[in-house]
Amino acid sequence: MGRKSKFTPKQKEQAVLRYTKGYESQRGIAASLGIKHTSFLKWIALYEASGIEGFIPSPHNNSYSKEFKVEVVLAYLNGEGSLLDVMKKYKLKSTRQIETWVMKYNSHEELKDYNPKGEVYMAENRRKTTLEERIKIVEWCLEHDKSYKDAASEFDVSYAQVYQWVKRFTEDGENGLEDRRGKNKLDEELTELELLRRENKRLERKLEEERRTIIALKKVKEIERRRYSPKGNKNRNT
Repeated sequence: MGRKSKFTPKQKEQAVLRYTKGYESQRGIAASLGIKHTSFLKWIALYEASGIEGFIPSPHNNSYSKEFKVEVVLAYLNGEGSLLDVMKKYKLKSTRQIETWVMKYNSHEELKDYNPKGEVYMAENRRKTTLEERIKIVEWCLEHDKSYKDAASEFDVSYAQVYQWVKRFTEDGENGLEDRRGKNKLDEELTELELLRRENKRLERKLEEERRTIIALKKVKEIERRRYSPKGNKNRNT
């Protein structure tokens, strides 16, 4: 679940109605509430799509089929509207959701059915694993856009285990995945060379992750730029 909003659904509705009834401008309302103009635009889109219910947070993640995700992505890529337009049309809660699906689609990554599996979050769902298994699980998780839940389900471990392994691997490489119980080795016990190798691996993985994120975001922004450039509009009107 996301961070709790400081505005109630009723307050958001009243703010949107102030605009739709012509009392104040979008930017004026956003400024008075201390929020970004883009955030207020999302409020308007959510309200137009679902009424006040669009502002009520769901107690669990919504389930979306592969077919639905592809339909949303193609609607956006085919120029049926902006991210906000598509969000409103398909009654989604966030444009970020669409951006993520578009990035995966453009990267030729399969958009899978989402089926919430609550059991993978349970602390009891733990089993002993070897170092080789943990490495395999982490690599699978990183290759699948850090889908901790799917990795937990795929390898029959808990969500918390996968999260901690990925975090340790990112920071310390394969050394971070070793079973440290009963033999915790402090940083000061490592040689200078071991410390340098650990830091180099961590930086390499961090840079690679940032590079992939930048490439994916550039693709989405370029599509948006072409769609709303004067030249792009001229081509669509001919």
